[in-house]
Amino acid sequence: MAFLELVAGRHPGTRFELSGDRQLIGRGSDCDFALDVAAVSRRHAVFYVQNGCHYVEDLGSRNGTLVNGTVLTTPAPLQDGDQVRICDQTLAFFLKEESAVSRGLKSSTDSGFEVNLVDDDDGKGTVVATLELGGGGSASWRLSAKPEVKLGAMVEISNNLGTVLLVDEILPKILESLFKIFVQADRGFVIMRSQADAPLIPVATKMRRQRDEGKTRISRTIIEEAMKGRKAILSADAATDERFNLAQSIADFHIRSMICAPMLDSIGEPLGVIQIDTLNQKSRFTDDDLEVLAGVASQAAIAIDNAKMHEQVLAQQGIQRDLELAQRMQLALLPSMPPEVPGYVFFNYYQAARQVGGDYYDYVSLVDGREAVIVGDVAGKGVSAALVMARLSSDVRFTLASEPDVALAITKINTSFARHDWQDKFVTMIVAIVNPHTHQMTLVNAGHMAPLLRRGGKVHEIGEEQSGLPIGVSDDYQFESYTEELQPGDFITLFTDGFSEAMNANGELYGIDRLAKQVGTSAVNVEELGQHILEDVNQFVDGFAQSDDMCLACFGRL
Repeated sequence: MAFLELVAGRHPGTRFELSGDRQLIGRGSDCDFALDVAAVSRRHAVFYVQNGCHYVEDLGSRNGTLVNGTVLTTPAPLQDGDQVRICDQTLAFFLKEESAVSRGLKSSTDSGFEVNLVDDDDGKGTVVATLELGGGGSASWRLSAKPEVKLGAMVEISNNLGTVLLVDEILPKILESLFKIFVQADRGFVIMRSQADAPLIPVATKMRRQRDEGKTRISRTIIEEAMKGRKAILSADAATDERFNLAQSIADFHIRSMICAPMLDSIGEPLGVIQIDTLNQKSRFTDDDLEVLAGVASQAAIAIDNAKMHEQVLAQQGIQRDLELAQRMQLALLPSMPPEVPGYVFFNYYQAARQVGGDYYDYVSLVDGREAVIVGDVAGKGVSAALVMARLSSDVRFTLASEPDVALAITKINTSFARHDWQDKFVTMIVAIVNPHTHQMTLVNAGHMAPLLRRGGKVHEIGEEQSGLPIGVSDDYQFESYTEELQPGDFITLFTDGFSEAMNANGELYGIDRLAKQVGTSAVNVEELGQHILEDVNQFVDGFAQSDDMCLACFGRL
């Protein structure tokens, strides 16, 4: 059955089965697939089947729908692996379960041959021996092989793995060591899966002779049994073993004997298997060989665990350095205080969900006395979003100062931004320019939530019809402006989805309706209005950690 998997967004890994002929996706509760994100339209897009082919169609949404980076203007057919982006939510389309590619592991191809896992028929089997490895990271096996074999195996593995701190380097070294220990071995494989529901893939391979290279197969049956049963398995004569007598991999390669052992992590979960086989009829593997391989697999699993922890530490150190740099840059770019404009007052608030964030606000004083208020939200979070924000904020300042037409200014900003390689980053942004002499406000909305205007105790969204695409989606998009004459006592509230999507411990969202209700309360001035909103949001979340940045900008005419 075809399905969608959320690969980037609020809850990565979430799956939506495409079980009907026509299924809606959007923010509304009546949709088949609900994306509770403020920037998503209530009925955003539809997935449907026509003549056996799956299609996606945008339903005139505010921020558009993209397939593989292209904005939809007509229904688009979907191919296996296509990516559908709705605002900052990216869904991958798969025709069937097996088409989902495992993440985090790559198949080794350096040795010059292709390895495929195949499903073989399962019989009752005549496996010669099995060795239970139990549930601990250090397996409960006991070596009974010859002393020189035990010593040679352990010294070889210890020397090769003791100083290796990268997973990609450990796996080939495992096979190099095993080929020295087991001189009869003709083929060796390390097969792993990145996570419990991911497919198995060969991540390291080795052939004794170059002529054996080329396309080859491995039976999945024995590998799955070794992993699920957490046991090492020996077949002294694979060619006559009932378990393997239908395996194409055995027949193709004339395999006479094989041993296979699972690698168990520190909590006893299987990381993968090591398999060695031979076509030498006179040098079949023995019980002693099985115990040695089990010991090697146990030590390899420990080395992999250590390497992963080392890689995580290195990655964390690098991230921390980036965060510190990005945080300094971001704090330097944000305004230190609100502007002073005769007859107007301003309030702003910013809180990153992490050390740095992708939301931002800014004030730009123009030469003719007008004041620009900008609120933006870069898709994503953390360092990459903060760096994109830093670049964009400088472009916005320069362009607004040099181009008096705000719609044309945002069009130029979008063209420049979209032509850079930002790796599918986009920005929702709203720019409001106030003329204190005429009290005229000009608004340009690039895919952002509509501002809230409070007038006479009533609150309504403004400029929705003129709202355009987010910055970076289409390089030739022409933006429109919306104009409103501000009356005495009018308040304007700009915000990012960190406010509307603020969540409490019960998983409930704050919501735009509640935000609008708070904006409509009888606050005396903008400062009190902003503080009132913050107090209500904080009371709602009640200390629950937020996953999104929060940015708020309020201004009003006295």
